[in-house]
Order: sequence, then C-alpha cells, then structure tokens
Amino acid sequence: MQRLATAFLLFFSLPLAAFEPVAFYKALHASPELSFQEKETAATIAAELRDAGYTVTEGIGGYGVVGVLENGDGPTVMLRMDMDGLPVKEQTGLPYASEGTATEQDGQAVHVMHACGHDVHMTVGTATARDLAGRRDEWQGTLLVIAQPAEERGAGARMMLADGLFEQFPTPDYNLSLHTLATLPAGKVGYVPGWMMANVDSVDIRLKGIGGHGAYPHAARDPIVLAAAIIMDLQTLVSRELHPTEPGVVTVGSIHAGTKHNIIPDSATLQLTVRSYSDEARATLLDGIRRIAVKQAEALGFDGELAPEVEIRDEYTPALWNDPALVERGVAAMAGAIGEENLVEVPKEMGGEDFARYGRTEEQIPSFMIRLGVVPQDLWDRYERGEATLPSLHSPFFAPDPAPTLRTGIAAMTAMALDLLAPPGE
Repeated sequence: MQRLATAFLLFFSLPLAAFEPVAFYKALHASPELSFQEKETAATIAAELRDAGYTVTEGIGGYGVVGVLENGDGPTVMLRMDMDGLPVKEQTGLPYASEGTATEQDGQAVHVMHACGHDVHMTVGTATARDLAGRRDEWQGTLLVIAQPAEERGAGARMMLADGLFEQFPTPDYNLSLHTLATLPAGKVGYVPGWMMANVDSVDIRLKGIGGHGAYPHAARDPIVLAAAIIMDLQTLVSRELHPTEPGVVTVGSIHAGTKHNIIPDSATLQLTVRSYSDEARATLLDGIRRIAVKQAEALGFDGELAPEVEIRDEYTPALWNDPALVERGVAAMAGAIGEENLVEVPKEMGGEDFARYGRTEEQIPSFMIRLGVVPQDLWDRYERGEATLPSLHSPFFAPDPAPTLRTGIAAMTAMALDLLAPPGE
C-alpha cells in the first residue's frame, strides 16, 4: 500500500489540468487494487472528472464513480471503464511494474497486477471524458462516464445497477466501452457485431463419500471415483446435447479431495466454469451438469445422505451483445479518426465481460465494446515470423505498448461519442 500511495502522490503533484495519458497509465499500472478494494483508484478517477467539469458521485455500487456532463438537448451516451486489478505477480520487468500486494477477501496475501488492461481502459476512458469536456461546442446531449469496480468478479456492473445507476442518473441511449486484446497490434481496433463474449457461470459440485483404507475399497464409498465418472460424462454436454453450431464450454478447473496415498477420502469438490451464448444453451448446460452429477451418483450408489450437492453460484455474467447497427455506425466514425486500415473484424470469444449487463436492462440499450490492440510492433513482427509467443490476458508477462495503444483508443472512443452526440443537422 505504501508503493500505491507513493505512486499516486508523485503523479498527482502535477497540476490536474496537465493530463498526460502515458504518465497517467504508468501510475495506474504501478498501483493496482483488487476487486472491491479500488478506493485510491476511484478517488483518482473522480478527481480527474471533477477537474474536467463533470458532476461526480462516488460510492455507487461499492467504489463505483459516476460523472455526468450535460450539454444541452440530445442523447445520453455512457462511457464505461473498469478499475480492478488481479491477484497476479507481475513478471514484465518494466520500470513501472507493480510490486504491490494485498489481502484477498478470503484472507490470502497476494501480489496484484493490472494483467487484463484495466489500466488502459481507465486511461482511455478518462482521457476521452476530458477531451469531450473540452470540445462542448462540437456536441449536444449528456455524457455519463462511469468507473466500475469488481469487473474481474463479475459483480461490479450488477452492484452499480442495483445501487440505482439508471435511476439516480440519466438512462443512456447508447453504451460504449473497450477491452484490450492481446492478439492485435497496438494501433489497431477490433470489432465484433452481435455476440462478442459469453455467458459465464461458476458451478460447485460437492460429493460425499465414506472414507476408508485404500487397501479395502469395498468397505468405503470412494468420492474420487465418482468425481472421475462425472468429469468424463460432462464432456458429452457440449459434444452431444448442444447443436453442433452452438458454442459451449464446460471446464472442470479444480478438484479437491484426499490427503494421502492410501486413504479414501469422505468428500470431493469440483469447481466448474461454464460458457455459452444463448439463454437456451446456458440452460441446457446447467441442467445437464446437475442431472449428470445426481444420476451418476445414484448409479454408483451415492444416494440418500450421500447425494451430491450442486450449486450454481450467483457470479453469473451475461453474454455480451454488440448491437449490429451501433457497430456499423461506430466503425464508420472510427475509420475517419484512425483510418479504415486500422480497423479489424475479430472473432468472438468465450471470455466474459459484465459490461453486458448495462445493455440487458429493461430499456435494452444498444451497446458496443471495441477491442483495443496492445501488442508492441516488434513483438508482433516476431510473432508473425513464428519467433515469439504473445502473452495472454491475465498473464504475468502482459505488457501493452502504452503510447500507440492509448492514442488509438482515445481517438476511437472520442470519434464514436462525437458521432452519437452530433448536433441536429450535422
């Protein structure tokens, strides 16, 4: 925490009006905060928005920040950025690398890193908000700028909406956001019309057995054998129960059971991540997981008091839909700002992003999240020649190229906002 405070103190000894995106980015990168702990980061964003003339409210849905700038009659455009870092120990070797540590909600001491680009998101979002505030003669309407906590937990958007985001503040006509893309060079922007990211569900399966000696398995009920049978059967959900063209993922990411070679444990726990796009596919997968766990247990004699418990956790993140009409309009606006040659249609993914929640309210607000390339050009060239690999999001080696990444992101987001807020007749 001392390093975090020092980094912000050094950066903000500069006048607020002298906003420099790369310096701002490096200060944020060096000082990440975990989900639900974004106190200093939120205060930093709030100060920047106030300095630019926004009416700022803090503490929405935890450490969420909301800035509103009204500029006459016209539509309301929401610009969303997320703030939280990840429990990852940075290994980039950068001079501004994070050395921060924190305590997770479960009491575990962890290193913290912006390994998913939220520092990029905040810098682009803040710079865009400030740029638009200085160009009020070019647009009409209302800007709603939000800095969201806890995206990595799939909770921040839900918390801000539950805290009255669209009741206390103007309801947007359009939602805009961005996310870094670790497979695109800095200076490029990717876009996806329609589905872009998946439904994300977390499922816990708790298995009960009867412990005993490994030499006498007939006197026990082995939950590890049951776990193995369930894991293998789960593989048929995507291959045999979804339509062949319908994407789906069922991954068992964790299995915990036992303490010693020759002891049959009395319990086992499986943790699953489940990905889908449509509501129908999601229901098929979740219902299938519950059915397989229960029926496989019955088949192996684990019934009654030994019946498994299947919990679908409340950390659900809905699939992200980019409104095709808004995508078409946004791509045209960005082309005029960064060049058509720097726009790339990229594949949809099975990752998740809770930005989706803002569009899936009763109002069904058209939303568009762009993908911002971050890969340094020299690394990209080596990758293209087969001489290097690209660090993924959440990697301890994830290292965006700040200047071209930020310059492109700010230009793209500003162009889309100006287009949506163009005065009548222009």
